[in-house]
Amino acid sequence: MVAALLLAVTIAARAQTFGNPLLGFDEQYYLLVGDRMLHGAVPFVDLFDRKPVGLFLLYAGARLLGGEGTLEYQLLAAIFALATAFMAWRFARRLAGGAGSLAAAMAYLLWLDFLGGEGGQAPIFYNLAMVAAAMVTAQLVDGRRVKVVGGALAMLLVGLAMQVKYTALFEGIFFGCALLWAAWQQRWSVPRLSVLATVWIAAALAPTVLALGVYAVRGEAHAFVFANFESMFGKLSDPPGTSVTGLLKILGILAPLLACALTAPASADPAVARRRRFTLLWLLAALAGMLVMGSFPATHYGLPVLLPAAIAASPRLDRLARHRAVLSGVLLALLIGGQFLLHAQQRAHGTASDASRLAAAADPGRAGCLYVYDGYPALYRLTNSCLPTRFAFPGHLDTANEASAAGLGVDPTQEVGRIMATRPATVVIANPPFERRNRATYAIVRAELARHYRQTFDLALGKGRHRLVFRRVE
Repeated sequence: MVAALLLAVTIAARAQTFGNPLLGFDEQYYLLVGDRMLHGAVPFVDLFDRKPVGLFLLYAGARLLGGEGTLEYQLLAAIFALATAFMAWRFARRLAGGAGSLAAAMAYLLWLDFLGGEGGQAPIFYNLAMVAAAMVTAQLVDGRRVKVVGGALAMLLVGLAMQVKYTALFEGIFFGCALLWAAWQQRWSVPRLSVLATVWIAAALAPTVLALGVYAVRGEAHAFVFANFESMFGKLSDPPGTSVTGLLKILGILAPLLACALTAPASADPAVARRRRFTLLWLLAALAGMLVMGSFPATHYGLPVLLPAAIAASPRLDRLARHRAVLSGVLLALLIGGQFLLHAQQRAHGTASDASRLAAAADPGRAGCLYVYDGYPALYRLTNSCLPTRFAFPGHLDTANEASAAGLGVDPTQEVGRIMATRPATVVIANPPFERRNRATYAIVRAELARHYRQTFDLALGKGRHRLVFRRVE
């Protein structure tokens, strides 16, 4: 019954976005990389990004399901979201009654629409591993019967999550510390604790070490290390005002759940009280993992916090469930509000119909490659175009915070100059340009467009934004 209800909520919350190739710039690129992997491309070597290879493997797997790829990855993401919500319900049952735990699971699904989680952002996939790791850890800690194998399982789940996005590390550190504390309470000796810590750290790092090993065998370890670790420190910071505004927006969206989590009524049952304390500490660890990024350009940076926040809110939601009509009304309002938001976002960023028209206009045919300077990475896949650069995610070459050779491994100005020198058959840009653009690379593109291209298509979107297609004329 619970699974069926959560399935219905999952479909209702996400269905209107199914089949839209323009859903989220990040996931458009993840699908492009997954698609090209099936044709021999190697992440970090042939296509640059800072996400772990595990994320691209998931998208490659979605591409193997057949079809055009868009609906397939979105259905896979929906399955992960549903499974995460079901696990959240099971976890919350240890903290609250049936109504509160079910409301928490439904809140997780509904809040995704407000945090950019309606598609396949990385936390949609790795939250499932994290809630499973949390459950294993909580059970071991709660019973004070820590075992090497159980702890290793929890840390391996964290390691799998880290191969989807490395920020899972911070939640994993909390789980590891909780396990070590419980073992200390069991009066394990310091030498035994040291062995435990070594085994568990090894389990958490195993998926990443395995991935690095595969690249090392191929002679491409440097590309892996640079993309996954070194490049993160070379990326430039966003303006402080932008970061603060982004963080406040995320916290504002999460505020109702955070308030419920922090004001949850105390439990007279010592076991339940311990579980609630564990969940609140998990929530703090997730917040730390978000805050350490220091930059919040999009609301989806709050997705890792949403999961423990929803679970920690379950005791308060259980109290609200006494007023069944009120709680039901709130959940229904969240569903309706989320649908209005998704509709507005698709009007502003593009629909499936927009994608078809833009792809037809941008298709380079046999004349050469398409170059998406500022636009949708999905166009490369929809037109089956060759890639003029390994930096096929537009943000790597067209934004100010990427204007650093230390962050990309190449000078973006030189790379854009090289791309335009290859005479792309078609070029896609935005008008007006992104306000935090790389002005040097933008000037190069505009100069080349003025000399050798003519505008052939203009896709008008919401808020006065346009996607323009230019075709080479000589």
